[in-house]
Amino acid sequence: MYDKLEGVEQRYIQLEQRLSDPTVIANRDAYQKAVREHSDLGKIVVAFRRYKDVVSRVEDSRQLLNDEDAEIRTLAKDDLAVLTDEKNQLENELKVLLLPKDPNDDKNILLEIRAGTGGEEAALFVGDLFRMYGRFAEECGWKVEILSQHSTGVGGLKEIIAMLQGRGAYSVLKYESGIHRVQRVPVTETQGRVHTSAVTVAVLPEAEEVDVDIQPNDLRIDVYRSGGPGGQSVNTTDSAVRVTHLPSGLVVICQDEKSQLKNKNKALKVLRARLLDMKIQEQEKKRAEERKSQVGTGDRSGRIRTYNFPQNRVTDHRIGLTLYKLDSIMQGGIRELIERLTAYFQAQALQNAEPAAPH
Repeated sequence: MYDKLEGVEQRYIQLEQRLSDPTVIANRDAYQKAVREHSDLGKIVVAFRRYKDVVSRVEDSRQLLNDEDAEIRTLAKDDLAVLTDEKNQLENELKVLLLPKDPNDDKNILLEIRAGTGGEEAALFVGDLFRMYGRFAEECGWKVEILSQHSTGVGGLKEIIAMLQGRGAYSVLKYESGIHRVQRVPVTETQGRVHTSAVTVAVLPEAEEVDVDIQPNDLRIDVYRSGGPGGQSVNTTDSAVRVTHLPSGLVVICQDEKSQLKNKNKALKVLRARLLDMKIQEQEKKRAEERKSQVGTGDRSGRIRTYNFPQNRVTDHRIGLTLYKLDSIMQGGIRELIERLTAYFQAQALQNAEPAAPH
């Protein structure tokens, strides 16, 4: 590990020199690429330099254990205990930082939330979850753009698709994919009974054109008149767009904009993200078959979280975490959940990265 860290530090120094090179500064793409890599490596280098400093101080304290002065020996022993703990923590931190980076981590995301079992109550919870993620995105300084939404008659949403734009958005929210279950008394319930409903959440990295190759001949684009709640453009112009990707059978519909072109561009964004997600899922499945285990893919095939309103409780079933602060979580306070999930999946990745101990 030490040799690898020295290589990272050397690369970081080279990048610092490149960033002051006039020819690199003049090349916008090359400069931005160097800035991003320099920023990414900076976290590792800062931790590594702290680690080297602590290792040096550990050696100094060990030498002082043989000092003639008893008081100095006692102080050295105390310092050694503190420094050894710090050294071990930094080693663990560096192991995490050296894990292979998900190439999609820095990307914007498409957030798709859909009503599942539970009828209108599930549709209402779609809106609640979207507001939760929207408030969290605002706290992170991300931009939120709604690409498509389908409303129900009493204020719920059958589905909503939105773009969350901010560097690292995917790395933060990628473990949110899955089935989210809600337990509460529906607005329409007269007996006061708690019902259970479910919605699905999908977090997809935004796909650039270079990530997914879509041939024009692979697309069928249909236009028709918008439907839904009233508005001047509804049922008067052919602005709604349905894009069908013939090889995969994926269909995307966008009708929120009055402009046919805007709806088409939004639909293509969603389509690219879904195709990239399919590609990622296929790669993950192949890896899982090869090593008979799969870590941190945000598998959306099962229930991942339950929101129990009567008990003000949220439980994440993947890590066995229960928090009794549902009210603040629904206001966007999901950072603790996200940090605990990230730590768990990083630990799993470390465990899989370490060679098996000899028998």
